[in-house]
Amino acid sequence: MKKLSLLMLLCFVTITSKAQDIDALLAAGVDNAERFADDYLAPGTNGLMHSMNANWFNTADAKPLGGFEISVIVNAASVKDDNKSFLMNIADYNMPGQDFDIEFADGADTKMVATALGENDSDIDIIVRYDDPLSPGEDRNREERITLPSGIGDASANLLPTAFLQGALGLSKGIELKARFVPKIETDDVELNMYGAGLQLEFTKWLPADKVLPVAVSGLVAYTHLDGVYNLTESSGIDGENQRLVNDTSTWLFQLIASTKLPVINFYGGLGYIKGTSESDLLGTYEINNGPLSFLSEEDRTVKDPFSISSDVAAVRGTIGTKLKLGFFRLNAEYHVSEFDSFSVGINFGFR
Repeated sequence: MKKLSLLMLLCFVTITSKAQDIDALLAAGVDNAERFADDYLAPGTNGLMHSMNANWFNTADAKPLGGFEISVIVNAASVKDDNKSFLMNIADYNMPGQDFDIEFADGADTKMVATALGENDSDIDIIVRYDDPLSPGEDRNREERITLPSGIGDASANLLPTAFLQGALGLSKGIELKARFVPKIETDDVELNMYGAGLQLEFTKWLPADKVLPVAVSGLVAYTHLDGVYNLTESSGIDGENQRLVNDTSTWLFQLIASTKLPVINFYGGLGYIKGTSESDLLGTYEINNGPLSFLSEEDRTVKDPFSISSDVAAVRGTIGTKLKLGFFRLNAEYHVSEFDSFSVGINFGFR
């Protein structure tokens, strides 16, 4: 169970560990920091939502009354090149009524910059130009240079891992209940809680010829939820209190499944639809001592709970997998094709 927790911790930290670099952008205005964070974090949270929905099933053949299975499941969503960068248009960061200007240090109008899953080949800087009203004449001209955060690059082998303990229990008439969870994680910097529940219905169990059919067909509905907190107070470069990034992610999976019904080796596959939302809140107090706000009073340059951002997924996925059954022991592996391709393996122990 400790190893499962460590895998989930790795995935969450992979996505959020650069958040202390995002808060430096508050010197370019809260709205601009929020705009950048939205583009920067979305690929990571979207990949997480795909990873946490793998291996909800390993057959379409629902367990009979009293049949059960306990599983240790490890998933990973693969990171494509398109997920590693986004086009940053500097014009989007110079809004009407803004009393300062922002530009790339090299004068470019647009530039591909790293997301949390990518890496900038070299530092990419923006310049914030503003006037200091407390200084006379030409001395009023000020500028603040901010280095945009890079991402994890290849540090995670281009994978977003998740892992669960999962249980399945057969009721009757083709009904099977499922539940999964990750033991709660609490460290000095991270808190993480993850759980899910699902309902699988085998349609072929309702047919008179069920016992002789070589295949089974089922439908699955599953819900998964993650709560995570990443403490930024010690790592942040900005003075303040109780600084943290809070993530709340919820997903639904709707899946049609078909599988063979053989004694030892079986094959399964299906077509599914994932829908989910991930909300990230930058919370705490931040004393902005650089940039346009630096000349204001301490009260006016202190920002509380700067922003909230969210990302959504709504994607179709295809699944193919195989399962080996040897008495109480079962082993399965599967692959999903979607916006984030993912693969999974499961070690299962059960009785039916």
